[in-house]
Amino acid sequence: MKPVHAAIVYCRVSSKKQELDGDGNGSQEHLCRNHAAKLGVPVEAVYTDSKSGFGDYMERPGMVGVLRHLKANRLKRYVVIFDDLKRFARRTRFYWELRDRLAEDFGAVVDSPNFRFEDSPEGRHHETITVAGGELEREQLRRQAIQKMTARVERGYAVTAAPVGYEYRSVKRSGRILFPKEPEASIVREALEGYACGRFESQAEVQRFLESRPEFPRDRKGRVHNPRVTEMLKRPIYAGLVSAPYWNVSLRKGVHEGLISVETFNMIQDRLVGKKRAPARADFNPDFPLRGFVACTCGTMLTAGWTKGRDRHYPYYFCYNRACTHYGRSIKRDALEGKFAVLMESVQPPAGVFRAARHMFEDAWNARIAASDTDAKAMQTSLLSADRQIQQLLDRVVDTESAAVAKAYEERIEGLQAEKLAIAEKLQRVDKPKLNFESAVRTAMNFLENPMKLWSSDRIEQKRLALRLTFAQHLEFDRETGFRTAHLSLPFKALAAISEPFLGSIQGMVGAAGIEPATPPV
Repeated sequence: MKPVHAAIVYCRVSSKKQELDGDGNGSQEHLCRNHAAKLGVPVEAVYTDSKSGFGDYMERPGMVGVLRHLKANRLKRYVVIFDDLKRFARRTRFYWELRDRLAEDFGAVVDSPNFRFEDSPEGRHHETITVAGGELEREQLRRQAIQKMTARVERGYAVTAAPVGYEYRSVKRSGRILFPKEPEASIVREALEGYACGRFESQAEVQRFLESRPEFPRDRKGRVHNPRVTEMLKRPIYAGLVSAPYWNVSLRKGVHEGLISVETFNMIQDRLVGKKRAPARADFNPDFPLRGFVACTCGTMLTAGWTKGRDRHYPYYFCYNRACTHYGRSIKRDALEGKFAVLMESVQPPAGVFRAARHMFEDAWNARIAASDTDAKAMQTSLLSADRQIQQLLDRVVDTESAAVAKAYEERIEGLQAEKLAIAEKLQRVDKPKLNFESAVRTAMNFLENPMKLWSSDRIEQKRLALRLTFAQHLEFDRETGFRTAHLSLPFKALAAISEPFLGSIQGMVGAAGIEPATPPV
């Protein structure tokens, strides 16, 4: 080897986990420093990597650092020392590309304590064979890993990194299995179910909900980005399903517990396809819960903000439609929200009406439970029908010579398999012990009995949920007469329909004093 001025040590392990859990880079550096001492050259710099770069050395920060160091010190002649040829590069093409670049661009040579370099045709041939052997080993290991992971996914096991809300735990004779991780799992479940049922109208509202929960993981800047929300909504793993389309493994039931049902997951996908995502408002402010829900008489949604007075700021709602006669005229927040509170209280059904409605709902619930056996038979028939269709389509895929037709059949098969998973999940619910009426609908009944409780919450998400559950569409506000006729949601419409004949019959049958004898004044 020609005389050199200094040495650069390069060390690499294949993953961050190897760097944290072991001492691979430290051992490599020790061996390389000892080799530099034998050569009689000082070590000027040490660069390390904890990733493979998939063969491309420019994807490795440590190797990029080596090249920058050489470029910044072109007048010096360096020897680049590495532990093994596999650490330098494991693909023949990239290996020789890097070797030639070091020699031609920077006049640097390479050396290793575990390989003897010879500047001869035979030496380069031996070097090429050694690198090619490392490349072959790498490809074989990669193939084995893919085969094992493919087989594991086919058996229903997740093999990718644990998503938010899950963690891997080792189970005897089963390996690593996903388990819900609290409190993230409950937050993710609430977000997904909220989007599916319409509690969150857009992905932007899901994003705001996640940002309002301090336990939910964030990026380095403390934010939850929209792409992350979209990814969460599209991942079947949250429904207890697994797939690996890149390995030709179709969607199937996983061994891990789902945070949501398959039915809920399908509802989310339908919403994603059928509804465009609403952008997040930059001026979203929990100080004005009625903004975006109450309209002026001109039809324009009221906006809101704080105006500066002599001593302090004051909250107002405004109409900013220039064509409106009320353009620029403010409405005090307390006045508007006070009238809205009166409207919410008027929606609350009378106690007697609610009790009667509750009995009606309970009767309907019990009738539905009694009909569950019939539903189970119908679902079994649907499962058998889906199996027959899948078998017919598989036969057609084998017979067809058109790639386009075969692809269409395969897509239909995937759709039928997804339907089977949803039906099988419903069957499991039918076979489980039936919930009684009280346990199943307690929360919904409490809201219908007194919607003002939800509106009085300190959380803006609860207030907006109360708006969507109570009213079927936006409200209009007249500055002279107050809120115009409100269009109630279906449950409150039903209660109102019950109220009129119920109250009328009471007024016709019972006097003002009631049935019981009047209680004398005390």
